Amino acid sequence: MGDCGATVRQDELVDRLLDIAIDEDIGDGDATTAALFPTPGRTSGRYVARAPGVMAGGDVVRRLFFRLGERFAGDAGAVRVEAIRKDGEKFDANGELLTISGDTAIILAGERISLNLLQRMCAVATLTSRFVALAAGTKAKILDTRKTLPGHRVLDKLAVRAGGGENHRMGLYDMVLIKDNHLAAFGGPAKAVRAARANTPLPVMVEVDTPAQLAEALEAEPDYILLDNMTPETLAEAVKAADALTREQGWKRPRLEASGGVSLATAAAAAASGVDRISVGAITHAAGSIDIGLDFDPEEE
Repeated sequence: MGDCGATVRQDELVDRLLDIAIDEDIGDGDATTAALFPTPGRTSGRYVARAPGVMAGGDVVRRLFFRLGERFAGDAGAVRVEAIRKDGEKFDANGELLTISGDTAIILAGERISLNLLQRMCAVATLTSRFVALAAGTKAKILDTRKTLPGHRVLDKLAVRAGGGENHRMGLYDMVLIKDNHLAAFGGPAKAVRAARANTPLPVMVEVDTPAQLAEALEAEPDYILLDNMTPETLAEAVKAADALTREQGWKRPRLEASGGVSLATAAAAAASGVDRISVGAITHAAGSIDIGLDFDPEEE
């Protein structure tokens, strides 16, 4: 997701998601705001955290109000959003995250959507940062997975990066990941890796869950080997075995990734095992939300 083409695609996905959210929540217009504010007005406010966390989603909130202004006021600049906390920065309870000013009706119409997005993204960034902290001092990088709410993956992955993690594949199209059901249908890991190599230039990862599968996979020299559902002790044994076999046989040493069941309680031990990467589904599927509110500034007398 780092090159220009990926960034363009990322922006397109975010805008499509925002348009769906606007259609879902506002439709043709905010009936309550239209009834109370039939004439244009201006207001200002600030997004305030009710709990500590890590900031993520400021640019997404800006893009939301850009699209709302364009759609309902005929003015993309009808609302101005400015960052107090940049993505990746920590905040305390009662910490101010963003300021907002502009068309009252547009701000009120977008309040709930913006809070839903901001609360979710900050929660993902915050949980990610906790896993990253547990892996500190080791070479292990924390990565996300595809265990995301359909349609929201791009936002989750942006939030993971804000929390100090790294992104795994975006979808099925940008990496070959040969998992247990692929192996059951195709054959052993070495055979599957070689077949993939012959048919695509994409990076190849293969999943293993036994020492025998690991040894077979190493022989085919994949880019990555995913060590599935192993205890920290078993991970350490697998790392040692991979190092020894590749050294003895002269094979290319793939990057080793722990995955499956890694929690806050086990992440430090998994990282200490010597693996290169740890993918954690929980940082997106179990993140919850951070309590954040939009507080309007008092009206001037």
